[in-house]
Amino acid sequence: MQTELLLVVILKALAELAFMFLMGRGLLFILAGRKRQGNIFYQVFCIVTNPLLRAARFVTPGIILDRHIPVVTVVLLSWIWIVLALWALPTMCASGKYDCSTLLERKR
Repeated sequence: MQTELLLVVILKALAELAFMFLMGRGLLFILAGRKRQGNIFYQVFCIVTNPLLRAARFVTPGIILDRHIPVVTVVLLSWIWIVLALWALPTMCASGKYDCSTLLERKR
């Protein structure tokens, strides 16, 4: 029974992690300048975030420019996090089918 709750919490954590990787890539994009392709940390961020950017490119219409895809990815991840954190988790906990006491204890 707790499997669904665990999956929602894991998806929320993955959305948070992906968002942080995108923010790190953006920060290094600004700070590293033209030499960013030689920066090992920027390359790691690119390896982790490129699948997210490709997925965002796949779901967006072709009229969206490629340089705007990182912004679209951040917006999509934000919406995923909002849906999971502010709708799915409270709904699951309020239904009474799941024991959310461990989640509530960690928040306090």
